[in-house]
Amino acid sequence: MPAKNKIIKDHEELARRINELKKKGLRIVFTNGGFNLLHVGHIRSLRDAKRRGDILVVAINSDKSLQGNKGIDYPVISEDERMEILSELESVDFVTVFSEPTVDTLLKKIKPHIHAKGTDYTIETVPERETVLSYGGEIAIVGDPKTHSSSWIIERIKNL
Repeated sequence: MPAKNKIIKDHEELARRINELKKKGLRIVFTNGGFNLLHVGHIRSLRDAKRRGDILVVAINSDKSLQGNKGIDYPVISEDERMEILSELESVDFVTVFSEPTVDTLLKKIKPHIHAKGTDYTIETVPERETVLSYGGEIAIVGDPKTHSSSWIIERIKNL
């Protein structure tokens, strides 16, 4: 799939495409995050998430939501560029963007089989837990221990 076809900002279009894939019996995995600076922790998490199904959908925080979560200096890389970078990864099938505090609305729309979150969460602490369980989805904790972060990399660069 060419990378340009992987980026779908329109959530209605994304839901339509995902529903077509579900009808073909494909297992949908969904994950989300800022992906401000791509690092090995992201790669390991995405690889683990992809192993749990056939199609991996990645939703990134919009620029505005990252500023709200992390501060005015964020993001370092714009949402369009973050989506473009992620779309080039072999493990990623679709990329979209969201602005809400959680991805509950998007999860309700596409109802992935699995909602994958990093190891900084437990199955009990995933913010969208009730939404995922309400439609019969599963929650998976993926990746390696959270010893990498974009914020840590940025601080390290500032202190060089």
